[in-house]
Amino acid sequence: MTAPEIEPAAEDRPMAPTEWSVLLSLSLIWGGSFLFMAIGLESFEPGLVTLLRVGFGALTLLFIPAARQPVPRAAMPRIALLGVTWMAFPLTMFPIAQQWIDSSVAGMLNSGMPLMTVLIAWLAFGTQTGPRRLFGVLVGLVGILVISLPEAQVAGTNAAGVALVLIAVSSYGVAVNLAGPLQRAYGSLPVISRALGVATLICVPFGVVDGAQSSFSWGSLAAGAAVGIGGTGIAYAFAGWLTGRVGAVRMSIVTYVIPLVSIVLGVVFRDETVSAWAIAGTIIVLTGAFLSSRVD
Repeated sequence: MTAPEIEPAAEDRPMAPTEWSVLLSLSLIWGGSFLFMAIGLESFEPGLVTLLRVGFGALTLLFIPAARQPVPRAAMPRIALLGVTWMAFPLTMFPIAQQWIDSSVAGMLNSGMPLMTVLIAWLAFGTQTGPRRLFGVLVGLVGILVISLPEAQVAGTNAAGVALVLIAVSSYGVAVNLAGPLQRAYGSLPVISRALGVATLICVPFGVVDGAQSSFSWGSLAAGAAVGIGGTGIAYAFAGWLTGRVGAVRMSIVTYVIPLVSIVLGVVFRDETVSAWAIAGTIIVLTGAFLSSRVD
């Protein structure tokens, strides 16, 4: 009598072609979100760009049955905080910042998100963090400095744009630490859909004020719809599905591809110039992110 075969864990089995396709699609979608924000800003003010993104994202998730699963009312204050730190605040900072810096630079700086997640988990949430992970954070921060300094030296507004992206990425770091326990308890999509709903309500006043000051173009509206429906609604649904299939560690591969996508799209479609310093800094940041994601 032979022993029954044990099904390998999600983190251990080889990824299927479908899973690789979804991972690549997520990289393209999220890497392209910086380009779509830049197109939106051609006619719309930042507040309207943000409102379109979170609003279209929230509406998209309403059509997914799994996102409508009930969540206890007692969890809503924490979900509301997640809506602020993961969506309303950082997604407002990015379009404001991209008034002054290129979409490719925003994408490169966004690669520091895993570093901020580890650093904030250690400093604010008391998570045990070993020396190798902290060394990875230090390496990544050096890379962020390498990306930022040439931008900051161009003009004061460029420095402000860099600072706003780094603040947004730090907010993501807080949000990821808040999101984990909530998603494990109530499911990824129910939590995300409600957080997006909260973010939409928060962004309405700023969006209405900025909308009144915006001109109109179909291109900017289409870009706003694309980053909302694709880069927020569909992408979050894909991310939740893929994480459950392959595990969080392999899902993090997306982080390493997003900057490359943002650079290529910015150069090809926006005629942006990417300095050797910025590319070197991005490589350093991604190296730090890789080191900080390893278990000590």
